Amino acid sequence: MPRARKHVRQLLREWSLTDSGEAAELVVSELLTNAVHATRAAEVFAPVRLWVLSDKQSVLILVWDSSPQPPARMDAADDAENGRGLLLVEAISTQWNWHVPHHLGGKVVWAQIGAEPR
Repeated sequence: MPRARKHVRQLLREWSLTDSGEAAELVVSELLTNAVHATRAAEVFAPVRLWVLSDKQSVLILVWDSSPQPPARMDAADDAENGRGLLLVEAISTQWNWHVPHHLGGKVVWAQIGAEPR
């Protein structure tokens, strides 16, 4: 995930959105980690895909994986090292959700950082 975080950091710098950098990097890391785990669990060899879009006020992060299973929040124990990814995404993003793109299969999980939804 370090390359993805670096890529997002660089994009946000180019877009003059560095205030959203830390949050965007964390969301990208969590969504990509979840996507890799979901793809492995589906036992289907497929790359995960990342899109980062912006309207100069907010950042939209989309991550595709080959598993059609919906993302699921976990109730992690206080001392657990894993299981809080979606809770973090929910806490630091303006909104997040997921959908099944019929032309690709699998699912896309997305999160918005920045401006409030309209």
